[in-house]
Amino acid sequence: MQRAIDKLEPFQRAISKAHLASAGVSIDSLENPDKPLIAIANSWNEVCPGHEPLRQLAAEVKKGILEAGGEPIEFNTIGMCDGVAQGHAGMRYCLPHREIIADSCEAMIVGEGCFDGVVYMGSCDKIVPAMLMAAARINLPAALVTAGPCYDEIKPSESKALRARFLRGEATEREVIEGTLKYYTGPGICPFLGTANTMGCLTEGLGMMLPNGALWPSSTSQRRFSARQTGAAVVELVRRGIKPSDIMTQGAIDNTVKLLASIGGSLNALIHLPALAHELGLECTWTQVAETTSHTPVVCNVVPNGDISCVNLYKAGGVPAVLKTIEGDLDGSVMTVTGKTLAQNLTGDIHIDRSVIRTQDDPASVANGIQVLYGNLAPEGALVKTSAVPADQHVWSGPAMVFNSEEEAFAAYNANAIKPGTGVVVRYEGPKGGPGMKELHRVTEIMKGIPNSAVITDGRFSGASGGLSVGYLCPEALDGAPIALIQDGDVIHVDLNKNLIEVGVSDDELARRKQDWKPVIHENGGHLLARYAKQVGSAKTGAVIQ
Repeated sequence: MQRAIDKLEPFQRAISKAHLASAGVSIDSLENPDKPLIAIANSWNEVCPGHEPLRQLAAEVKKGILEAGGEPIEFNTIGMCDGVAQGHAGMRYCLPHREIIADSCEAMIVGEGCFDGVVYMGSCDKIVPAMLMAAARINLPAALVTAGPCYDEIKPSESKALRARFLRGEATEREVIEGTLKYYTGPGICPFLGTANTMGCLTEGLGMMLPNGALWPSSTSQRRFSARQTGAAVVELVRRGIKPSDIMTQGAIDNTVKLLASIGGSLNALIHLPALAHELGLECTWTQVAETTSHTPVVCNVVPNGDISCVNLYKAGGVPAVLKTIEGDLDGSVMTVTGKTLAQNLTGDIHIDRSVIRTQDDPASVANGIQVLYGNLAPEGALVKTSAVPADQHVWSGPAMVFNSEEEAFAAYNANAIKPGTGVVVRYEGPKGGPGMKELHRVTEIMKGIPNSAVITDGRFSGASGGLSVGYLCPEALDGAPIALIQDGDVIHVDLNKNLIEVGVSDDELARRKQDWKPVIHENGGHLLARYAKQVGSAKTGAVIQ
């Protein structure tokens, strides 16, 4: 593989290499084609707890690169924490910053033109998908490293109970902070199966991460060893000429959807996987996902699907154990960053704790962990994480209470205006309408305290959201879709047994309302979101920039 700078005319080549050498890059590495230059694209920062460990892990990656005969060169990009951005306008930036990260990696790696391979380092919700998108777009030999989940000292249900006490006025802010630190015990990915851990698991399933790389806990030596081994692995990928396009094939995407269904992962994966497929020139549609999830059993109940954490899943064998459990449904011929096929990675003795990771034919392993719903309220689809919906809400009806923003819904809740049995509709929170497609986790959290209620939105949810939460409605409200035409008191009907979501309003009445409809335009707060709103596509196709 020839670097772009090596194709320069001799004088400019020497000057470009001199700049790199002045930053500390070995002259021998610059002159020796057998010593690959490996970029480390690191989203380390001190804001996001999932990213704080990445500085130390980058040092381990560098050791692995050097030991394998390569030369590491590190640069940084951004990485937001969704937990900090929750509940305010800053959440509008979280999904758009996925594109910023992918673009920044492209600018540095392609723009500098001096790299042979890349180790991408990121941990959380939009950052891991962004790194995968960059790897697909740039297509230099690459692998990913995350910080891994933090250990939890208390059960997920205890953390939820503490938050519920606060919402009832029975706990102070200080008590919530200190109590939550028993669940998030230190730097690392939040311990539940939210989007962060889901995307880590899916990256491993894709073959873009070393086995066990998703769930080694953040505080362990094994996490550091895995980072070190990843650095060495990328040097070997360069030497063998194995690129992301050789790994992230259609077969690998299909395998990853089956893994997503088997763990009951985050709905946000149904934005990120289509976006990744778009970068690769492949397909991952909601229709394909629905077909897979309709017959693929959920084999482990990690919160929000149950009351165990990702650390429990790690102890039970992690992603390799889940892949081994569903091996018969997978394409084992796909390549991985180990330089071996998936089938080869799954040979040998893989520890599996069947009290955590069930067999597919276990009576408790039920399909439809994720469903795509259709009806006159969502002509192009809506998503629900069925594995986190109580059985008594699989068929539900109730009157709508309509809000044109997350803030309006919070105000109604704080005024005790939302009654039991209500369908809370939060609209104009889609990719264009938000703009930025806010994650409405706090709305789903407060609604858990209102019996037999539901949330319906063109926004999206955290992977930790539970209850009857139907989101990602397409088309979104800003496009004049049916969700924009609902009025207070309209009866909404959801039937998960029939993949159905509808509003009890005739087509003629919806058409009449459409004639009087005027869109709600939110203040976007700056140039970035205004530009994003003009360029972003539908949620169902990955909310990619057009």
